Amino acid sequence: MTHRERIQTALSHRAPDRCPVFASFTPEFAVRLRAALGIGLGAHHNPHGGGNRYQLERALDLDMLLTSVGWANGYYANETYNPGQGGYTDEWGIAWKNTPYSTRFGDGFYTEMVGCPLADDARIAGYRAPDPDRPELYAEPERMIRDFKSEYWIVGATVTTIFETAWALRGYERLLVDFVTDPDLADAVLDIPFRYHLRAAERLVGMGVDMIWIGDDVGAQNNMIMAPETWRRFLKPRMARFIAGVKAINPALKVAYHSDGWFYPIIDELIEVGVDVLNPIQTQSMDPVALKRDFGDRLCFWGSIDEQHTLPFGTPADVKAEVAVRLETLGRGGGLILAPSQHVQLDTPVENFLAMVEAVKATPCT
Repeated sequence: MTHRERIQTALSHRAPDRCPVFASFTPEFAVRLRAALGIGLGAHHNPHGGGNRYQLERALDLDMLLTSVGWANGYYANETYNPGQGGYTDEWGIAWKNTPYSTRFGDGFYTEMVGCPLADDARIAGYRAPDPDRPELYAEPERMIRDFKSEYWIVGATVTTIFETAWALRGYERLLVDFVTDPDLADAVLDIPFRYHLRAAERLVGMGVDMIWIGDDVGAQNNMIMAPETWRRFLKPRMARFIAGVKAINPALKVAYHSDGWFYPIIDELIEVGVDVLNPIQTQSMDPVALKRDFGDRLCFWGSIDEQHTLPFGTPADVKAEVAVRLETLGRGGGLILAPSQHVQLDTPVENFLAMVEAVKATPCT
């Protein structure tokens, strides 16, 4: 099977020749992985796909490629992610700082938000988001679709679709308080990223991506960040409109929804509004066996290999054992794109990551 055929088969709830595999990496891990694979330093790696040249994905024989338009690119912006500087302000007016950390494999930087342009109520009405129709935003998706769609499954990423971008603009605590004390103001803030990312997704679907990747982190490790009722009031209607809008352009489009953590109470409603694929299946938070049992006939899964414990702190044998369990449970009969549950971090041994990829490729689907 080609990469593209493998994904199509799995997302049709049929068993392909082997389970599809995917991964994304922080820039620091990408440098180590390039060295291990002997493919040179290359361009700065953006795990969301923005500015990526897909050398790692192709060298690893992964099955899908990402291209991203939206605020999430600010996390790893090629022109601004500069460890030698203290920080930057992105095109949304959100201020970031580079925060260093150290691991046994070297030093890295996380980008941390430190300034919210809509913290002041008075600035909300006059705020203007960036223009989602700028031609330069779509040069990379156009090239990627042209060069790779015949072989690979192409994903258009507009993650941090509503809630995460909104709280970056407003401030995390402020927006949660707004949900309770000033819902009209919360609606006004949420509509800013909703409109932007919907337009970006419409453009990507019109260009020919196979799947749109949306979502917001609404789950913590063992509970939801907000009550399910709050999600239903503020986020579910917007997600429904978003998905209906992009599927109106291409009814065959697949929609993947991302949230870290535990969000079990809303999964049925995600299916109701049109989600086809759930990501990233953080197994320290939600039981993959229960997910397959309760939703596997209506939903596919993307992720499930533990980036909190097994990949960074296990052995290659531990990783291969976890892959085998996931293929037998989530992957039986199709319906799984196996991947790490988050971007692969700098503290992950390269041999553990490669063990994951090798184990998938060596195991036929059942």
